[in-house]
Amino acid sequence: MLNTYFRVIVGFMVLLSVVLTQYVHQNWLWFTVFIGVNLIQSAFTKWCLLETILMKLGIKKGPASCSVPNSKEA
Repeated sequence: MLNTYFRVIVGFMVLLSVVLTQYVHQNWLWFTVFIGVNLIQSAFTKWCLLETILMKLGIKKGPASCSVPNSKEA
């Protein structure tokens, strides 16, 4: 479940930064860069602030893979 929330929030932030870059000011592109750098950093350190925040809000960690088979199908 945590993985789903994480992907939705990060995807929304990237799309928001693109819209803000297009319609408000070009410097909003740096927000997209910030998101990308944080994703790369979390891959190496295995720590992500958004994940920590979501866990403190009570979101449970679920399967880490996108391709977890449904138990009904197996």
